[in-house]
Amino acid sequence: VPAAWQRPYLNVFKHFRVEEWKRSAREGDVATLTDARLKGTVYRIRGSIPTSSYLQLPRTGTQSLGLVGRYLYLLFRPMPRKHFVVHLDVATEENQVVRISFSNLFTEFKSTATWLQFPFVCRAAKGLACDRAARTSRRDLVGAAPADVRWTCLMLDLRSILSLYLNRRYSHLKSVKLCSNLLVKNLCTSDLVFDPGVTFSEARQADLACRGVAPMPREMAFPVPKGEKWHDLYDYIRFPSEGSKLPYNSIQKSCPSPAAVSEDPDSQLPQPVTLTKAVRDRLSLIHQITSPKAVSAPW
Repeated sequence: VPAAWQRPYLNVFKHFRVEEWKRSAREGDVATLTDARLKGTVYRIRGSIPTSSYLQLPRTGTQSLGLVGRYLYLLFRPMPRKHFVVHLDVATEENQVVRISFSNLFTEFKSTATWLQFPFVCRAAKGLACDRAARTSRRDLVGAAPADVRWTCLMLDLRSILSLYLNRRYSHLKSVKLCSNLLVKNLCTSDLVFDPGVTFSEARQADLACRGVAPMPREMAFPVPKGEKWHDLYDYIRFPSEGSKLPYNSIQKSCPSPAAVSEDPDSQLPQPVTLTKAVRDRLSLIHQITSPKAVSAPW
């Protein structure tokens, strides 16, 4: 049962006062900016090598965030034409630490008893995943973020990830390491499913609470100008995707709204990966992230 102070959700950056850098750490080129679109503070993490710059919670590896919420929400935007990496260290009920990593550097899913690596497929603002007419190959989707990549609300179901991929039971989130190249607005943990595209009045009218769905808390929400729709401006990614019978091996945008459950799992199954020269050229960067030296002391 979640601790009372984490209900109904926890605004991670606010609770741990990230801007003071007392309970968090930063390395390399990490800056605080005001984003014109979001009308608020964001953190820019950039560097020529993804692991050279990062924002880390908590400050040291001997500490733990102790966040028990089933869902982790990351509000971020990959930097155009760049690669990024995110590491999450989670604890199982068996007291084992598992690292969950996702990156647009990874070209294929990899799994060990203590580490899950997921490719993250960045979508351009135009020609979203729903547009299957072009039948874009998976080979063309991996790699650096497109120029018009959008702000994204990524919802990770940590309990399902550990259960599906490792047959482990989720206990809590220990730490988060956001590596370049990213713009990050915030992190949030909760046991609630938030649909960022639904307003509070719409949620009441549709009685979404009966389905366990709630509107995104105002302090965590992306702004939507009057007359505009959230899903026309931003991306929402739920992983693993709701309604799936099979675990997906990459994190990417799917077509239905987050409250929908009648999606076709087969439409999102990853296609075989063909390694191009561009992909092979990135392996040296990936090696720096996945080498034993890099993971022996994550913090």
